[in-house]
Amino acid sequence: MTPPNVGGMAARVCVVGSVNLDLIFDVNALPRPGETVLASSARSAPGGKGGNQAVAAARAGAGVQFVGAVGDDPAADQLRAHLLTNGIGLDGTVGVPGPSGTAIIVVDSSAENTIVVAPGANGHLTLADPAVIRDCDVLLTQLEIPVTTAVAAASEARSAGAVVMVNASPAGRVGDALAELAAIADVVVANESEAGEWRWRSPHFVVTLGARGAFYAGADGEFHVPAPAVAAVDTTGAGDVFAGVLAANWPPGPGSPARRLRALQRACAAGALATLVPGAGDCAPYADAIEHAAERTAGGST
Repeated sequence: MTPPNVGGMAARVCVVGSVNLDLIFDVNALPRPGETVLASSARSAPGGKGGNQAVAAARAGAGVQFVGAVGDDPAADQLRAHLLTNGIGLDGTVGVPGPSGTAIIVVDSSAENTIVVAPGANGHLTLADPAVIRDCDVLLTQLEIPVTTAVAAASEARSAGAVVMVNASPAGRVGDALAELAAIADVVVANESEAGEWRWRSPHFVVTLGARGAFYAGADGEFHVPAPAVAAVDTTGAGDVFAGVLAANWPPGPGSPARRLRALQRACAAGALATLVPGAGDCAPYADAIEHAAERTAGGST
């Protein structure tokens, strides 16, 4: 199969972001305020927006470097091993004193979820080795790390001629650094609630719509990209898979509308396939499955 970037060269993606150990509880219905519910099962797995997006990009065929922080606890070894197993370079990943990031994820019987994150080491991430960022086609970052670190990484990538892609998640971050990051971003990805809080224009603005696919607004106009219909099991991590696969397929440099559309179609297909697998850290599909689902969906929408 042809790699994400044509010409026989795989896309080089650098993900600067968070990595967590997820604690996942399956319940019949999400608890209301003050309510206690019993979980039918509990498990732990690697996660975090940055880690999930790096795995998704790697499985989609990109060469990926991950820049992040882990603690000095047992979870750190598990998180590093998970990324390495997926072929991700860790040249820019550092260890810091204290716990690694942790997320509590509660998933109900209709596949919806609620998430609480304790940043741990992610909150102390700084840009230790800018060289790893300069050697990429696309930089992908999110907001589960200090925004000042995301800005520093985006500035390095921009100076090296890379595409800067920002997943504007989680919502609620404010301040001058966020405005600075918005000014550098070439591509911004947000879900519907996050999009309502993003106040800045972007050359390419992408809103994920869950089972309805995605909406694009920017230099190529405005249009909707459908997602394949699936029987979702767990929506946790689907947005991360979308962002990672979008980064793996986004054309470097000026690119072309046709290649950006193709990237969006693959990202929508990958996000849908991710909901068929419980959990976030290991739900990303591989390139062949993404391509098949994207072709099937595109063919059915013409």
